[in-house]
Amino acid sequence: MRLTRPIQPMPEDIARRLDAAHLRGAYEARPPYQRNDYLGWIARAKRPETRDKRIAQMLEELAAGDRYMKMAWRQRP
Repeated sequence: MRLTRPIQPMPEDIARRLDAAHLRGAYEARPPYQRNDYLGWIARAKRPETRDKRIAQMLEELAAGDRYMKMAWRQRP
């Protein structure tokens, strides 16, 4: 899939949190647009508290495996 939006780089702190939570595989299994949307959404946070809250939401959704940006989501087989 080719993204038309700018590709967001993976910040080191988010990579560390994904690895610490053992969710890197769940993150990589998501479609490219979702990975990019998560990173862009986190990057647009103006306050550190908001950024941390968004990272926590992403990690929770990846762990649950059934949500994307608070919307129901199911991975295709």
